[in-house]
Amino acid sequence: MFNEHREMMHEVYTHARNYFIQNPQELIALEEYLANKTVNIIRQNLEEFVSDYNEASFLNPFWASYPPEDRGRKPRGDQVPWIEVGEHSIGHKLTRLMNSEYTIREIGLPSGSDDRFLLKSNDFESLNKLTNSVMLFSDVKSVGPRDDAEHIVLSPYQISGDGIWNTPSENMYNNKMQAIGKKSAHEVWPAIPPLYILQNGTIAPVIHIYLKPVYNMLSLESSKHGQPLKKIRVITVPNGLLLTQNPNYLSTYPSLFYPGKDDKSKAPRKVRCRVSFDLLRSLHTWRVQDIEVEI
Repeated sequence: MFNEHREMMHEVYTHARNYFIQNPQELIALEEYLANKTVNIIRQNLEEFVSDYNEASFLNPFWASYPPEDRGRKPRGDQVPWIEVGEHSIGHKLTRLMNSEYTIREIGLPSGSDDRFLLKSNDFESLNKLTNSVMLFSDVKSVGPRDDAEHIVLSPYQISGDGIWNTPSENMYNNKMQAIGKKSAHEVWPAIPPLYILQNGTIAPVIHIYLKPVYNMLSLESSKHGQPLKKIRVITVPNGLLLTQNPNYLSTYPSLFYPGKDDKSKAPRKVRCRVSFDLLRSLHTWRVQDIEVEI
């Protein structure tokens, strides 16, 4: 199976990659469409998102004897890790709601923990001339009031690269990128291709959309306890061809990716980086959108 469709996939991949490099506006149009569609779906169903997210606080008697482990650095003990709350009540819910808008397939991949779906829609055909499908990579990155910074942290499996595939007998690979900060820099090794070709020839450019639920901590302001939803940030990170080829955003904005989170003891190919919201907004304002919750 590994080699059964390799020559066809290489031929279609090479054509599609060259096409999107020459026509980056079509790739950008797909990203903008899905970013705005994600925001619209959340806004239209915001009451359900908020209700199910906040239910986790009311359900405290049922899980308080078995609390989640704190994964943060130097925890103060007054904040409950809320990662799974966001993954289920926001990430999984969004996928279910998208099912009414698109044909969805849960494509298997052996690495990476993000949700990844093949989305198929006639709407995509009005935005580009190659395909009616995309591969959506999405992850939920919940934070509290102390951690609501103007960035998100991405692993190599959450970044697509330049996608070099020279011959059918070889495998696709990504060249390394640079995460450049004010005082330091390090290499980033993206592990996701800029597009996939399925065994039936379907072309699926990769779209990266990340959801950042921000919750309040009532204990910081009153004698009450609970962690209700405050807002949801929808972040759209550019495809690797846009980052490295055309328009080559990393050349124009070299600090779009910058260091943080990991120390030098981590294996180089697993080192994460931060992505600046300010620079994402400089690319396009729709790349960082906030959905506020009335409390």
